[in-house]
Amino acid sequence: MKKGILFIVLSGLSFLVVNFLVKLFGMGSEQTIFVGLQKIPVHELVLSRSIISFTISFFIIKRKKLPLFGVNKKWLLIRGFAGMIALTIFFETIHQLPIAVASTIQYLAPIFTMFFTLVLLGERIFKLQWLFVLIAFIGVTFIGLNALILKSNPVKLDFFWLTLGVISAAFSGIAYTAIVKLKETDNPINIVSYFPMLSIPIMSVWCFFDFVMPKGIEWILLLVIGVFTQIAQVLLTKALHQESASLITPFQYLGSIYAMLMGYFIFDERLNILIIIGVALILVGVVANTLIKAFKRNEDKNS
Repeated sequence: MKKGILFIVLSGLSFLVVNFLVKLFGMGSEQTIFVGLQKIPVHELVLSRSIISFTISFFIIKRKKLPLFGVNKKWLLIRGFAGMIALTIFFETIHQLPIAVASTIQYLAPIFTMFFTLVLLGERIFKLQWLFVLIAFIGVTFIGLNALILKSNPVKLDFFWLTLGVISAAFSGIAYTAIVKLKETDNPINIVSYFPMLSIPIMSVWCFFDFVMPKGIEWILLLVIGVFTQIAQVLLTKALHQESASLITPFQYLGSIYAMLMGYFIFDERLNILIIIGVALILVGVVANTLIKAFKRNEDKNS
């Protein structure tokens, strides 16, 4: 397995841990895993995640003797702002929608990434790849529509939050495109650090008006969110530095499968045959896309 693909898969698993805990905080005392868990608002979750991430990043940057503010500040700022907006909206959709639906919508981000890298960076995408991207997108759509079928009554779908989920995915696409742009100039840890540098002051002001004091195990869970988000971000950045975006980003669609399994085993989301078809379409799209890209690369080298 190529390193970039391995990094993107491990990044997805790390994000899965984060999404699970964010979902629990959104449910509060309604969930049964941690008794008495408080509902903690999204901006507070983003703030705690950012403080932990910046602390880790700061020590690594100092140890490596890297410039604190990086090199390509324009694209670092774009990456930081886009990532902050994307994550804040995404956390909110996890609170407002079933986790399988929220996660599935977020994994539209690779579609936006491929588009932005094509338009802004001129990265080559082969025509046949678009066919399998479409197949993967259809699979995501199948899961998104049918993840609402639960054991009891179907969950009412709020199209306002669905729309915001798509907007979050678009901003994620911008952030990933910035990462690709920055791979020639900046260290991955500098790229990761711009998110907390921007989000800490903004979310702190927000928390001034709406703050819930954590207690007991909630402190540990917030620490886990911060640490695993840092791991996920570093792995994602390394993945985009290892390979072209069009090769590795389709593997982020595996996050839909992770979320579906979590929804089934933990949140009691029951999926029908159309979901299984959707999963199959995603796998076909992802694998075929990767094989086509690898084949074309080898073909170009040998010609």
